[in-house]
This record gives sequence, C-alpha cells and structure tokens, in this order.
Amino acid sequence: MIAVGSAAAAVVIWSTTTCTDAFAPPSSTPCPKASYLLSNSKKKKKKKACGDTCTGADAYYSNGRIRRKGTIALYSIQEGSAHHDEDEDIIFGLPKDSVASPLALLLLSQLVLFIGVGAVIPTIPLYGKEIGLSASANGVVISAPAVALLLLANISGQYADLGRKKAMLYGMALIAVSDVGTAFAAGLPPLIVARLGLGAGRSISESGERGMLADLAGRVPELRGKVLAAQQATVALGIAIGAPFGGLVVEQYGPRASFLCVSAAAVVALVMYLFLPETVVGKHDATDAMDSSTIDQSNDDESAGDWNNLLQDNRWKGLALCQCGASFGFAAKIATIPVLAADTLPGGAIGAGALLSAAGLSGLVGAPVGGLLTDKAGARTTAVLAGIFSALCFAAIPFALSPWASVFYGDGVLLEANGDELGAQAAAFSALVILWSIGAAAQGPALTAVAQELAPAGAEAKSLALPRAAGDGTYIFAPFCLGLVADKFGEVTSGIECAAAGSMMVLGALSLAILGGGPKNDED
Repeated sequence: MIAVGSAAAAVVIWSTTTCTDAFAPPSSTPCPKASYLLSNSKKKKKKKACGDTCTGADAYYSNGRIRRKGTIALYSIQEGSAHHDEDEDIIFGLPKDSVASPLALLLLSQLVLFIGVGAVIPTIPLYGKEIGLSASANGVVISAPAVALLLLANISGQYADLGRKKAMLYGMALIAVSDVGTAFAAGLPPLIVARLGLGAGRSISESGERGMLADLAGRVPELRGKVLAAQQATVALGIAIGAPFGGLVVEQYGPRASFLCVSAAAVVALVMYLFLPETVVGKHDATDAMDSSTIDQSNDDESAGDWNNLLQDNRWKGLALCQCGASFGFAAKIATIPVLAADTLPGGAIGAGALLSAAGLSGLVGAPVGGLLTDKAGARTTAVLAGIFSALCFAAIPFALSPWASVFYGDGVLLEANGDELGAQAAAFSALVILWSIGAAAQGPALTAVAQELAPAGAEAKSLALPRAAGDGTYIFAPFCLGLVADKFGEVTSGIECAAAGSMMVLGALSLAILGGGPKNDED
C-alpha cells in the first residue's frame, strides 16, 4: 500500500510493488517502480523520488520521519514541490492553482478581518468606561477571550484537523455574533459572555486558518518562510489600516459601533472562506478503502498529535517556552509601553498612539525579513536570533529612559513641530520599541515554521495549537507580573518592567536554542 501526496490532497492507492530502499532519505533518483496518483477520479502515472513515498517490508520514509508499514497520513498534505503539477503556472515562485490562488484569497480575507480588528483595538477600554466598568472589571473583560482561547485550543485543533474550512466558517460566524453581542451588552455579565464567545470563535477559526496555512506552506517547504511572512505582514497591514479607521468610527458613532465593524469584517471574511478549497481529505474518505489492521495502526499514529506526547519531545518544549517568552513582549506592548510613551513622548496619549501605530507598521519590515531568513538560515536559527535581538531592545529601555543616559546621546531637541519637542531620550525610547517590533515580527513566521516542521502528519492543527496555547496562557498573567515589577521598582528605574519582559524573552529564545536541537523520535 502506498500513500501518495497530490497537490489537492493525500490519497491512498493499492499496490503490490515495494522499494528495497525504503529507509533511504528522498533522493533525486527516480524509483524504478511507477506509482499511481489518484486525483479527481482519474489515474495518472507518475514517477516518484526513491524513498519519497515508497513502502518496504516494515516501514517507509515520509516527510523526514520513519513510519510504520501500513500507517497512512489520513488527511494531511505531504511536503515537497514534487507533489504539485509540473505543468502548473508559477506566480511569485508559487504554484498558481495549488498554492498561490488559495493563499491569496486566504490573505485577502485576513486583511479584511484585521482591518475590523484594528478598528476595535483602541476601543475596548473606552467601551468599558462608557458602560461604567471599573478598571479591574475592564481587565476581566479584556482577558476573557484569552481564557477561552487557552481552554479550547486543544479541542479546536482536533476539530480543525478533520476539516479546515468547516472550522474556519463556524468559528468566524461565532466571532461575528459575539461582537454584535459585545456592541449591545448592557452590563458586565452579558459582556463577559460575549467576550468568551469571541475567544471560542477565535480558537476554532484560527485553528482552521493555521492548519490551512500549514497545508499550503507544506506544498512548497522551500518557501515556507515566504508564505508565513506574507500572512504576518497582512495582519500587520490590516491593523495599521483599521486603527485610524476605528478612531473615526468611535468619534462619529461611539465605541459600540467599532465592534459592529468587526462583525461586518467577519461576515465578509466568512463569505470569502466559502470559496477556499478544502486542504485535507476527510478521515472517513480515506478509511473507506483500508482494512481494520491498517485503521488501528493509523489511529495509533494519530496519537502523535496529543499534547502530552508532543511535550515528550524536547523540541516542542523549547518551542512552547520560546512562545511564552515572546508573549511577555506582547504583554509589555499593551500594558507598559503606552504608559511609558505617554510620559515620555510629546503629545502624551496622542504620541503613544503614534508610536504604537509605527510599531505595527514595522511588522511590514520585520515579517519579510523573518521569512527570508527562515528560508535561507533555517526556522530555529531565525527564531532564536530574532528573539534575542528583540529581547535586547526591551532590556535597553530602562537605560534609554534613565537621566544619566544623556551622557551618551545628549539631551538636545531632535525635532520640533507645533510646539512639541522630540528629545533625544524620547527618540531613543521610540527607536527601541520599533526595533523590538521588527524583531518580534521577524520571529513570528520563524516560530510558526518550526511548529509546522515538527507537526506530525494528520494532526497539524492540533499540534500547532500547542505553542499558541502556551502563549495565550502566558498572556493571561504576564501583564499582572509586569505590573508588580513596575510597582516595586518603577519609581527607582523607569521602564524596569520592560527589562523584565526582555529577560523572559531571552530565556525563551535560549530554551529553543538548547532544546530545539534535541533528538528526534525514530518512529512516530
């Protein structure tokens, strides 16, 4: 039996031929036996690289792993450019029909969605104030989606592995309904319910989106970084467009209206998702032609996506710890940087908003750089270097804000406009925040690429949810921890909480560097 990957899906066909070199890694030497590719109810004869999908007496080599004989990746896309039609048109180095077209539609829908998300980001605290919430109650409202994301990450990943589109559609519908509920909530209890619903919708939809992105990137593994960087840059662009648009909406119609913008964007994204192809084969479709012994072996192989099993591998431990460290940086961006920026930059809150917008736009620089380095230098190397770089930027913020730092860069005025002066200290602080954002944006696609490379076939979405859950869990308590540091030491050293976040980011990057090169399991 041979499992053969196609541009559309992995399918199973029956064959009595075997390859004596089943344990050899894939090579450019064609296998002397011809395998058959079943696609769209048509048989096509196709040569495969020796060892790529060949079966032997006991095992076969697939996607860099030795697998047991009879084990089938029930609904996964096998990697390698050899699995798309050689006659397929190429756009920006990507196969048009199997990668470029669905990727473009996915990214366009993400752009629309995050324009809506960007509109609501600066609105949540204002909305809580409008309906009379205290600061602590507002904190509960803000953290509610993260709690739902954490609790549902595992089950959402399992569901998305059965079908990407269904998860994306149902999750996006729940997002749209939840933001309508947020807009019309009259008090704290219904508002918390609506925000928990948002987190649940995000968990389901994002699991499907991550899985589909992994499927598309897996078809061109040599360009994985480029594909992931395009997605992250799209998110950054959407938020950058949406934030000022949201300000106009709030000024004209009030804070509630911004949540309706998210609902409208979610509905548009949902409609666009309808036109995306499904990138996995349903479990039942694949098992129809398999005997009971093969099904049992396949079910055993699916357990590889269980989080407990993944965390037996040091590489997953390192990845999860690195994601936790990165979450401290994003927590500092939301909880700490705006306060420091308002105190340091001219214009107060306006200056802080301008800095955050600039930091968001810097993702359009960092993401492509991270994607390029991921393809050239490797995902783990890029994630570690970008993490250490961004951590050092945050660690340097207390130095930039200290009074004696003027000895190094002076205290003159660098820019003056409308009576506001931008001093050297404010410029140094702003530069460090923007450089951190570039580093974080570069690390994003690299971390995702590491997870995609490690994810076992058939359980991609569930596996990719593990580092995301680690980050979401960290994000729940990280702002509180940074606040404790600021309360304890902030009066003595301004920005010390940023250094604390930077230290956690360094620990995360070092964990990936040390544990990420751990030994692989010989058999999934």
